[in-house]
Amino acid sequence: MLVPSAILFVVIFIAAGGTLLLARCTGSMASVWAANGIAAGAMLTVSKRHWPPYLIAIAAGLLAGQYLSFGLHSPDDLWVPLILVPANLIEILVVAAAIRHYVPRIIEHHTHYLRLGAVAIGATLAACAASTLLAMVTRYFATGDAFLGTANEWFRAHLLGMVIVGTLTLVALRQRGRMLGPPGQRLRMWCEIALLAAITAGVFAQVRFPLLFVIFGPVLYLVFQYRFPGLVVGMAIVAIITNVGTALGSGPFDLIQHASAGERALVAQIFLGTLCAVAVPVALTLADRQRLSFEANASESRYRLLADYASDLIMRIARDGTRRYVSPSVRDILGWEPDEYAASRGSMIHPDDYERVMAVVAQLWLDGIARLTCYRIRSKSGEYRWFEALARVAPSPDHPGEVEMVYIGRDVTARIAAEQALADSELRLRTITDNIPALIAQLDAGQRYVFINAYARTLIGRELPSILGRSVEEARPSVYPTLKPHIDKVLDGKITSFEYHTEFNGRRHYLHATYLPIVNSKGERNGFYTLTTDITKLKRAEQKLAFLAHHDTLTGIANRLAFHNGIELAIQHAAMAREPLLVMMIDVDHFKQINDTHGHAAGDAALREVAARLKTCVRKSDLLARLGGDEFVILCRDIGDATTAEALVRSVAEAMKPPVDIEGVRLQVTLSIGATLHAGATTADALLQRADEALYQVKESGRNGYRLNLGDL
Repeated sequence: MLVPSAILFVVIFIAAGGTLLLARCTGSMASVWAANGIAAGAMLTVSKRHWPPYLIAIAAGLLAGQYLSFGLHSPDDLWVPLILVPANLIEILVVAAAIRHYVPRIIEHHTHYLRLGAVAIGATLAACAASTLLAMVTRYFATGDAFLGTANEWFRAHLLGMVIVGTLTLVALRQRGRMLGPPGQRLRMWCEIALLAAITAGVFAQVRFPLLFVIFGPVLYLVFQYRFPGLVVGMAIVAIITNVGTALGSGPFDLIQHASAGERALVAQIFLGTLCAVAVPVALTLADRQRLSFEANASESRYRLLADYASDLIMRIARDGTRRYVSPSVRDILGWEPDEYAASRGSMIHPDDYERVMAVVAQLWLDGIARLTCYRIRSKSGEYRWFEALARVAPSPDHPGEVEMVYIGRDVTARIAAEQALADSELRLRTITDNIPALIAQLDAGQRYVFINAYARTLIGRELPSILGRSVEEARPSVYPTLKPHIDKVLDGKITSFEYHTEFNGRRHYLHATYLPIVNSKGERNGFYTLTTDITKLKRAEQKLAFLAHHDTLTGIANRLAFHNGIELAIQHAAMAREPLLVMMIDVDHFKQINDTHGHAAGDAALREVAARLKTCVRKSDLLARLGGDEFVILCRDIGDATTAEALVRSVAEAMKPPVDIEGVRLQVTLSIGATLHAGATTADALLQRADEALYQVKESGRNGYRLNLGDL
């Protein structure tokens, strides 16, 4: 194991060091942490007895790669990587151990891939959460880094790295030469992969249009065509180009105005996660479908073997239903003795199948044409088994002048079960493909719909039969004036992309469309293709991100960032107007006791109630914010004198006198308020320090009160 361990060390060293160097050189955060995915994938390809040398090589590679990055960036912090190695190792071990425990062996045509996918996703989420928590605690006590900052940088990058790179490593090590493509199709496969790389590079080489949806089609094509090799290679290429483009500040994410490098990296991670959420289930479903097809074929082979070498159920039946002969094979097939089964006549048929079988028998006696039917027969143990039976009319050997039915039946229970499982798998696959978030349509030169996928029902709210064969103007009259210039352009042989909005189901939807001309082998234009995606969520997400950046998610009031921006502006305005500012620092008394006694949900409800009551006390020109935990602050301008200031502070204190009802429990929530009225302050810290000193005096005097310190007026 020395050589594989050495190779693993080198690969981990390059992956860890390269990722961190790219992040530091571009001033962004690592979008995908590849090292742990490589390590977990490698460990799943060897037995557990080889894990110790692999873990040593992984730890050494992580340490060396991080030392390389930290050494170039901050020589004084060379010890920091050492404390982060355990978090990485725990993540790798949890994923590898969980998958190995629930799926001991990954064998083609035998592994339940949907179960494997569920185990892998669950283990990855748990492992990344555990490693993030450990990294947060370690970095906080070691370097003082903020908890949320560490979680923000760590969790998403490690989750994507484990999903994308871990899957790539596992598939590559198991497929080996087959990663190059099926024999005879390798050149075609790599040409298509090169096309995906070119499309992805083109998307990230421009910053004018949000063309990320274009990448979904080629990736899903590779998945459908080449299964796991197509998935992992395609995802790896998209991830590399996405990370490099995002780190260099290029690509559609640059459309987000005023976005920081970290925010662009976040959007890149969301894009890669969405692509994984679409492509991975398709690949798993296809693999499970292939397994079920293999099992169905294997079941069919066994069935043919039994038909050739074992006895089927054979009977001779008179016109009155008397079974004149039952083969001994009924004993092995259904557990009945031949005489018992002969005496049962039709009572062994499943009640739901009885009338149908009797109708077939009646028709057989009427026209004498052989019939093949499938129905259920009860065995001696009480279970029903599926039989495929062929019956024909023949002269009776024992009763001259009479005809009787010759019956040959075979047990096809396994085949029926496999076919049902295969049908269920195909239904899942069809559901996934029909809900890919893009409308694809083909229109002829007369602007009439020739083809449209099932997503049309979701996107434009119309059933397919009502659209096919109709023109755009007939099917979508409300948006046709908007679409017509672009239709004219594409019919003239030019590609066009544009955005527009429309109303359906009572809501406004924003759409992005690309029109491509159709040119036949003779060079004649005879229609066009459309690719339309709903970008409503992206538009609304931009609005929501802008709101969340300046508001507290729990209470809905301003957050720390918004307050600091507001107080800086207020200080500048106050300096020019030579007017005082009133700042109130507010703490909820004994808030920890509320959490400990009634639970965090009650604590959150109390904070929301405090914020709601404080909002009733402040004026429209005042700024109310939550700094974090149970700390609130109010900034007031246009305060004429100390009397007005004290009246405002007193109204805030009295706002919490009525008890608070939380889940049927009445709580008396009180506030400690430290306030300062000060003119001439040049910095926010000076004002906040004065208010904080007053708050400290209130707490020293027993809480549940206020104190107003007057500065230079």
